[in-house]
Amino acid sequence: MKKAYLILEGGRIFEGYDFGAETASCGELVFNTSVVGYLEAITEPAYRGQILLQTFPLIGNYGVIPSDFNGECTISGYVVREWCDNPSNFRCEGNLDDYLKSVGVPGIWGVDTRELTRLIRENGEMKAMIAPEVPADLSVIESYKAADLVASVSIKEKKVYEAKGEKKHSVTLVDYGTRKAVIEDLTKLGCEVTVVPYNTKAADILAENPDAVILSEGPGDPKANPEAIEEIKSLMGKTVIFGIGLGHQMLALANGCDTYKMNHGHRGGNQPVSELNGTHTWITTQNHSYAVDSSSVKAPAVVVMENTNDKTCEGIEYEGLKAFSVQFAPETAWVPLTPNALYEKLINLMEEN
Repeated sequence: MKKAYLILEGGRIFEGYDFGAETASCGELVFNTSVVGYLEAITEPAYRGQILLQTFPLIGNYGVIPSDFNGECTISGYVVREWCDNPSNFRCEGNLDDYLKSVGVPGIWGVDTRELTRLIRENGEMKAMIAPEVPADLSVIESYKAADLVASVSIKEKKVYEAKGEKKHSVTLVDYGTRKAVIEDLTKLGCEVTVVPYNTKAADILAENPDAVILSEGPGDPKANPEAIEEIKSLMGKTVIFGIGLGHQMLALANGCDTYKMNHGHRGGNQPVSELNGTHTWITTQNHSYAVDSSSVKAPAVVVMENTNDKTCEGIEYEGLKAFSVQFAPETAWVPLTPNALYEKLINLMEEN
């Protein structure tokens, strides 16, 4: 076993053992509280530029299953308490160590992930480095800054996904870093989905006359995308709009609201969301460092959902503008034995329009 080191900004060092690629990498250290779904997490576009720490102590027990990926591996590094070198699952096609090596991502195991999680909760997300040895000059960590995150994960050319069965609607999905699950769900609902790059002009989108525009999730600070926000302004009131994650935040900015960076964000599959004018509390999957400032939301925008734990904004409706948005992954918000309320709302708006 070879030693590896997790170095935090400020100079604190955690010693462990390496797995994955034997290389040094910087990123923003964040934690995810999910018990399962590590494959979806490490291939989640919203993790671009971040070192991911899993709070669940054993990772890799069902190996690597490419069909479960959200896309390409996007993390800058991986931190776990223990990784399983002998996975067992009938779908398994390899182990986590070999996969991380193949994509050039370093990992570290054998560190106290509980202590690290407490540090992040108390002090906020921080810059860090995983390295096979401690560098003499730590300024590279302090100076680390992620840039062009959305551009790095967005599709480069337009791509069309056909509806499953009868085509009922045509939607355009603006890709700020979408996961394949959203596209799969829409096609199952009879939607032909045209995925376009993040910098596609509003005029080009509207020229195709879509029934709705989906603003996808993605990584980083929503305010780092001013050109895309301007294009969203040009879409308002001209078609049905559904914002998700980063798309939710950028839609809010396009309508005069404000966003801010949270202390440690929401990451995991157990985030409770309450309806402000209803009776349901949904347990959702989330992955974000930024949130819409509820106090900045003014008419026609209305906050309709909030996080049950910390009361942060989770959903907004834009009255009279055929637009709405949520902070969480819509495909995780199913109520058993009932249609997905968010997709049902989208379909109803398209049919009314």
